[in-house]
Amino acid sequence: MRFLVPFEATRPKTRLNPVLDAAERAAFARAMLRDVLAALRAAGHDPTVVATQAVDEGDVPVAVDDRPLSAAVNARLGGTDPVGILVADLGLVTPAAVGSLVDASDEGGVAVAPGRGGGTNGLVVSHPDFRVDFHGVSVRDHLAAARAVGAETWVVDSMRLSTDVDEPADLVEVLLHGEGEAAAWLRDAGFALDIGEGRVGIDRTV
Repeated sequence: MRFLVPFEATRPKTRLNPVLDAAERAAFARAMLRDVLAALRAAGHDPTVVATQAVDEGDVPVAVDDRPLSAAVNARLGGTDPVGILVADLGLVTPAAVGSLVDASDEGGVAVAPGRGGGTNGLVVSHPDFRVDFHGVSVRDHLAAARAVGAETWVVDSMRLSTDVDEPADLVEVLLHGEGEAAAWLRDAGFALDIGEGRVGIDRTV
């Protein structure tokens, strides 16, 4: 299946500013992107990065599109073949998690992987009239949009797909459960779990 992977390459992961400088945020964002691309390819799918500026991801196609996320994705929907969409900041993603999204879909419908806080982290779109809108409570809006065009819907309950990395607290999940480049990047950068009396946090030794 063809998958679109939207990627903010211009100023990635700005909410990680308290713990990472600009160069580090860019490097960490690319590590997560590579994890997503590796999981998609290992699951047997064909990813294309839709980036706000040119990036080099080897033999993975990159389409430069500086429009807002929804417009950039919608410009690539509408055909007769199903299309997957997976955001680029899933630091826990695995091929099995990708498979759970694809397996939930069926001809003519829309499978949705919610993100925490009402967002949408993954979609498989098999209805030619469905369009995305990633603003606001997008998981609710995507389900409503699918029903509006007569598409059957499926919601995929996956910890690995729901955990997108935006805030410093999210790095805990990558250190605990990540299996790819993003987790390795954090450890190489000196991050470790801070296990105190309360909730587990992060600490940086270098």
